[in-house]
Order: sequence, then structure tokens, then C-alpha cells
Amino acid sequence: MAGRLEGKVAVITGAASGIGRASARRFAAEGAHVVVADLDEGGGTALAEELGGLFVRADVTSADDVQAMYAAAIERFGGLDVLFNNAGISPPDDDSILETELDAWRRVQEVNLTSVYLCCKYGIPLLLEHGGGSVINTASFVAVMGAATSQISYTASKGGVLAMSRELGVQFARQGVRVNALCPGPVNTPLLRELFASDPERAARRLVHVPMGRFAEPEEIASAACFLASDDASFITASTFLVDGGISGAYVTPL
Repeated sequence: MAGRLEGKVAVITGAASGIGRASARRFAAEGAHVVVADLDEGGGTALAEELGGLFVRADVTSADDVQAMYAAAIERFGGLDVLFNNAGISPPDDDSILETELDAWRRVQEVNLTSVYLCCKYGIPLLLEHGGGSVINTASFVAVMGAATSQISYTASKGGVLAMSRELGVQFARQGVRVNALCPGPVNTPLLRELFASDPERAARRLVHVPMGRFAEPEEIASAACFLASDDASFITASTFLVDGGISGAYVTPL
């Protein structure tokens, strides 16, 4: 039985770890040709070899690198069907607006928001040439909620990803390109574990607000990304696709 992504070519940024790695494995299991894009050459190469895919070292804040990434994908696999723009950072110096300095603000905006702009700017025309496709941009549940434990630039960047995805989804809806913002809740990734290991109190304050009482696993977010990439999601575009364990719908959580 063919997988849901049989024969599709998918480029996943930030694919060497966390949500990206889990998604690369899920996409490949569903029949996709996967392009693993990351700065981590060791991890990215090993994953691409495991999946029979292609590793491309790419700084997604660089227009030249993004264009070269897509060119490599097309040279290897002959086309492009899915863009999963997932790369992102959450550094410790991005905190309350009272503490976050301008250089930290700009660095997070570049990696989390400008990279999505570049990947869409240069990737969507290639999808149009190929007859359409799916774009999945990783936003976050913080794009629709506020938090007193702030990471101000991260939150603002994800709000930008959400708004941009919505607009692109509307703009290209009749040309066969679907664009959706995937909005995970807190996910058990190295990024989150590193953040919370340095501040257990902050971790506890966040976890209590998740109705399911736990953080998501990367594979659960990968399943949502796979759905949005597939033809099963053919009537879904410009959506705020929340996969957050109920956190954005909660007023009081269960004991």
C-alpha cells in the first residue's frame, strides 16, 4: 500500500533534530523523497543516508543558500511538492522585553521569521511551476496566546509566521498551493529541554497549563505535518493548525 506522500519531494528545514528529524522520518516512511536541510552536517548527513534522501547544508537566513537548497532538491529529485519551513531558535538571551537586547531580538527574527519569508519567496514559485503543492510553516501556540514567562522575540516571530502563512494561503489558494501554519504546543525536544533544565520553575509553570498534563513528542507534531503535506488536507489552507494538547483552549486544567 502506497504511503500518503508517495513520490512527493519534500524539503524540510531544521531537519537534523527535534520536530524536523521526526518529520523527515515520517515523510520518508510515507513515501516521500526527503531533502534534509540544516547547518548540522554530521546529523543531517546521517539522517539523509538513513532515509535515502539528500542532505543540503543551508543557512536559511541566506537568500543564496535557500535558492541553492531548492536547486539541489530539483536536480536530485526532479521537482518539488512540499516545503516544511521548520528551522528556528529559542536562545536564552531572548527573555522579557525588559531584558532582551536588540541583537538577540534581531537574531531570533532572522532565523524564525526572515527564513520563512525566504523559503516561501523562492520555494512557492517552484511549486507553482510543478502544478502546486503544500507549504507548512512552523509557528507556535504562543502566536495565539500571551505568556508572563516571555520570550519576546520568539513570540513576535511566530506571530509573524502565522500572519504571513495566512496571507500566502489566501493569495495562492486558486493556484494549487496550500499554505498552513503548524502551531505546536510545548514539545519534548532538545531546544525545550535545554531551556527548562536551566529554569525548572519556568517549566513547572508552563506544564500546569497543558490539559493533557505533558509536553508533545516530536513524532506527534510530525504526524500533523505529514497530514498537512498530504492530499488528505486538500481543502485546508490559510489555517492556524494547533497541535497543543488543548493549551490554547484551556481556562482551568484538570487536577
